[in-house]
Formats: sequence, C-alpha cells, structure tokens
Amino acid sequence: MNILFASSEVVPFSKTGGLADVSAALPPALASLGEQVTVITPAYRSVWSAGRPIEPLDVDLSIPIGSKVVEGTLLRSSLPANGGSTSVPVLLVQQDDYYDRDGLYGTPEGDYVDNCERFVFFSRAVLETARLLSLPVDVVHCHDWQTALVPAYLQIEYRGCPGLERAGSLFTIHNLAFQGQFWHWDMLLTGLDWKYFNWRQLEFHGKLNLLKAGLVFADRLNTVSPRYAEEIQTSAYGAGLEGVLQQRRAVLSGILNGVDDTVWNPASDPYLPQNYDASTLESGKAACKAALQAELGLPQAPQAPLVAFVGRLTEQKGIDLVVDVLPEWARTADVQWVVLGTGEPRFHQALLTLAERFPHKLAVRLEFSEALAHRIEGGADMFLMPSRFEPCGLSQMYSMKYGTVPIVRATGGLVDTVIDATPQALADEQATGFSFSECSPLALSEALRRACELYRRPDQWRRLQAVCLRQDWSWQRSARQYQALYRHICEWRMQAATV
Repeated sequence: MNILFASSEVVPFSKTGGLADVSAALPPALASLGEQVTVITPAYRSVWSAGRPIEPLDVDLSIPIGSKVVEGTLLRSSLPANGGSTSVPVLLVQQDDYYDRDGLYGTPEGDYVDNCERFVFFSRAVLETARLLSLPVDVVHCHDWQTALVPAYLQIEYRGCPGLERAGSLFTIHNLAFQGQFWHWDMLLTGLDWKYFNWRQLEFHGKLNLLKAGLVFADRLNTVSPRYAEEIQTSAYGAGLEGVLQQRRAVLSGILNGVDDTVWNPASDPYLPQNYDASTLESGKAACKAALQAELGLPQAPQAPLVAFVGRLTEQKGIDLVVDVLPEWARTADVQWVVLGTGEPRFHQALLTLAERFPHKLAVRLEFSEALAHRIEGGADMFLMPSRFEPCGLSQMYSMKYGTVPIVRATGGLVDTVIDATPQALADEQATGFSFSECSPLALSEALRRACELYRRPDQWRRLQAVCLRQDWSWQRSARQYQALYRHICEWRMQAATV
C-alpha cells in the first residue's frame, strides 16, 4: 500500500511532544513491513539543524488561502532506515512567512495568531503535493488538528484528481484537548463553502473547529490507546465532541503507540553509567541508582525506594497530587523522590519549597534534560504517572523496559499497559505495576504504600520487574495493527467505488 503520512511535527526535523516521536518511528516500522510510506511535514526553521540531508525539489506550490494565493515550495529529505528497511522519504513544505519561526505553534506568550492560516496552507499543501508529484495514495494518514482539514479537502475538492480517486483517509487523535478552534470568520481562509459551517461538520459553539473536520470527514478514526477511544465518547473526556465521536463509534478504534528500542534500551543506552539487561538487572540498576543519587545530591541509600516523576508540571499530569502527598511521605517514610520537568509556576514554587525543607528526601530539577530523563529511568525504582487523563503515555512503557515499576492512575493508555499488582496478578506473573482509580492524594498514597511494601520483599519485587521486562512495546507490534487498519480502509474504498 502507498501511505501518505501527514504530520505537523516529526523528529528530528521538529518536536514539541509525543506526536513527533510517533511520526518518526511509525513510518520506518511500516516500511519494514513492506509498505510504501511518504511523510510530509512543514519546513520549520528547526529542520536545518536536524542533521539530515535536505535538497530542494523543482516544484512550486500555489495554495488558495481565502481570497489570496500563497506560494510555497517543496524540499526533500528522509528518515533513517529501521531494521533493514529502506529509508523513508520526507517531503518538507517550505513557506517561510508561515514556518520560518522560532516556535512551531507559538511563543511562551501564546499561540501564533495566524495558526489557522498556517495549517490551512499545510493541509491543502498535503494533497496538492500528491497531485503535483503524481503520488499514488491508497491512504492519507493525518494526525491531530493541524492536519484535520485534509480528509475534508480530499472528500470535497480532490476526489477526482489522478492518484486520489480511491484514496482513503485515517485520522489519528493524539490528544482531544487540542482542537484548533478559531473565530468563525476564519472559515473564509479554508476556501470551503459556508454550508459546511454547521453543527454537524465544522462549527462548534459558534467557532471553527478544525479537529472536528477530521472527526467528521475521515473514513476511519483512531486514537493512541483502546481505553482512550472509549473514554473520549464520554462527557468526562470528550471535550465537548463526545456526541460526534459517539455517532462515529463504528469507525473509531485505538492502537497503542510503541517505543523506539534504539533510543530506550538499558542494554545500549549511552546515557546510563552502567548498561544492563534482564540477566544483569539487579547489579545494573543498583549501579545506576547509586550514580543518580550522587548526581542529585541525595544520600547513598540503596535500601530506600527512589520514586521518580518526569513530565509536565500540570494538573493534567497529576503533579498537584504528588505535591499534596510529598510532605507526609518525606517526613515519615524512608523514601527518596526526584522530579524532573517544567510547567506551571505555582508547582515550581511548591516543589522548590519542599526540596529546601527535605533536601535529603527530594531532588527537583525544573528543566527538561533528555540525558537526565534516561538516567532517572535507569536509576529509579518506581515511576509516577498520576494523570487525570492520558491518551497513551510512553513513560510507563519506558519504565517497564528499564525495570522501573510504574505507579499510575487508571486512565487512557495507562489502563491498557499497566496491570495492577493485586495478589492474584502477582501470583499469575501478570502484574506490571500499581494503579489506582480515584483522582485523589489518598488514592495515590495508598498505591505508593502498596508499592513500597512489595519493594521490601526483594524476591517478589524482582519477579515483578522481570514481568515488566518481558512486555513487547515495539513499534513493529503497533505497525502491524496500523497495517491492518489501512487494509480495511482500502477494502472499504474499493467496495464504495464499485457501488
């Protein structure tokens, strides 16, 4: 199959979050299964420091934006090969007025005011590129609100173009909270007829909602975990779009993201002071833990569980619950803590105050450091993810690969990946961590208590770690599921064309 993979960010060319990692890892995994994949993404300023060869294509884009025509061009690069596959071609949409900026979507002060125009241009450019280059397309795979107009343009304007007559569309929701909502007059920028600005299609409480376009017009919808696909059909998690998703439940599914084994692997991780695998887990983690304690200024205490939190310091990630339980735990328990991340200033201040109060129990680093994140995974005993919602989550998968037991709230992809260490699950060697349901400090504290009790029983703890290490979170697993979904779309499109 020929897959056109449209994403607003792709490592190593651009990144603000997990979407970029998915867009860099899934296409090579698909290519290794024999699929023909072409990635298309904007040529932000950051692409020139990506370390990949980039060359211009002799192709000019003329894209209608409202009443004007905006010119652009195309560059060509590639993603590295994965597991013997050929490298995956990457097309970069260059329009410097839109994309030659420091940030992808905005500045620390807020989003760019012309984001609607920028991604209308990109969405049109995806299909115009396919037309100009005569790319055969069986499925165009779009991601999040920045590409959500592509299925609409495919259905309304590009269905008759050579190579796109039978092209299907898949729209993946990575985080429903980000929807690309703009004032209603921005509908003019799309070039679509005003008849589509209605409550069933592009209108949402008087605003233009780009993500809704993908939900309505794509042939199939999926999100990044089976549980999240269920949750977003409820008022608690649907962000106002649960009705649309309920109407399309028959074409909505969930596929867990994968983990890049070349990046997250304790046996080869260059950031660890000592590499280890399943056979050397105990000695390897002990060495990594001692080195991490020294780096963080914590006492060398091998008997004390080291609990880690790495991520955005926001309520969505549950850092408020961590701040609430920390004082009592630091005061009464022989447990050490490390927090790495940035976020809301109120949490910065609260954590710094606690670190000053308990310098031998808590280390706080208000930054993001890829190297330190790896060393924390290698050296910590437990990894906290008390999220209010979590479409998929990757850190719990990283943690299991490093023998670092996750403690999670039972939501989204955390439910699909972490099996709670009940007595029965432990006896059956099925448990992969600890989970709790209620979003409260008390529930988090109880999960921590259970984890620390098991940690004091080394034989049982090592068996739990061994089960974690056996889990398959490879992109090959995810790619095979996407491959099946693409085939389903192609078969449906073929049947529709013969009716």
